[in-house]
Amino acid sequence: MPPFFDGIRPTGGRAKLGPHGPTLDGMSETAPTDLPGEPHAPAAPDVEGLTRDIADVPAVEVITTVAVHLMSSAAVNLGLAEGGEEHKDLDEARKLITALAGLVTASATEVGSYHAAPLRDGLKSLQLAFREASAVPDEPGQGPGEKFTGPVIGSPASRSRR
Repeated sequence: MPPFFDGIRPTGGRAKLGPHGPTLDGMSETAPTDLPGEPHAPAAPDVEGLTRDIADVPAVEVITTVAVHLMSSAAVNLGLAEGGEEHKDLDEARKLITALAGLVTASATEVGSYHAAPLRDGLKSLQLAFREASAVPDEPGQGPGEKFTGPVIGSPASRSRR
């Protein structure tokens, strides 16, 4: 059985991305041994049925879900979440923003402007927030993801005044 299915118990549902990677709605990521009253041997999931459910998810939905996860994680690592300074890690934020920029740039024509526009806006906001959070800001064109998007100029504060 592929390692993807280790510890996942089928209860039906559609594919989605969970905090630890792909999961299915209605499925638990908890190992069966952690459930009260459950036997210690995991039940074998219906791999064929799960594959069909995953295949039913449109690519646009998968791409936008991954992008939102990258955005959320980058925001936390920029210290923008509640209790921000505790989780601030600019090195991790740089990696996440660069990955997001690659995904958004590469998929823009595939997902269409309806989905791509808000992803680009979110990406730009994160790039500007990174520049603002850096003690020594990168040169224009050298910031996270800018090799994919080109230089990002401005500040989050100046964007909100428009």
